[in-house]
Amino acid sequence: MMLAQSREIDTLRAKVRELEEKLADREIRIQESGSIAEAALRLNGIFEAAQAAADQYLENVKNQSQDNDKNQPQERI
Repeated sequence: MMLAQSREIDTLRAKVRELEEKLADREIRIQESGSIAEAALRLNGIFEAAQAAADQYLENVKNQSQDNDKNQPQERI
């Protein structure tokens, strides 16, 4: 009887270890997915800022080109 209980205790302890490992793995995955989501949000902000800077640059180039066209003397025919 005690031998059977001892074996059952060993089996249950092994099962507990296995479940604790699975739980730890799941917690790590949850943390990583949160980190990935945060990183994606940060990257999105970086891309938005880069796009805004590119848009502003293009607008400045257009304005400068228009100013140069206005300041150049026109040809007389």
